[in-house]
Amino acid sequence: MSDNNEKIVFTTEDGEAFEFFVLEETKINGKNYLLVADEIEGEEANALILADVSEEESEEAVYEVVEDEEQLAALSKVFTELMEDLDIEING
Repeated sequence: MSDNNEKIVFTTEDGEAFEFFVLEETKINGKNYLLVADEIEGEEANALILADVSEEESEEAVYEVVEDEEQLAALSKVFTELMEDLDIEING
């Protein structure tokens, strides 16, 4: 990812909007994943790993939070390797 971290807005099914910074992205087995956080700096930032669940022909991307603990642990390792200075703590 570039140093100017892209900021994106996610909208829930209820219409509630949340802004996140994209820290890193990767593609594994043909599926896109994003590591996002509500803050770029600070130890209290909340981070999420999101999986792209969009239909191929969809114009808008649809992401879901990765909640499966095994998948989350594996993806955390991948993102940690991609971002050497990142320390991801999994709460679950």
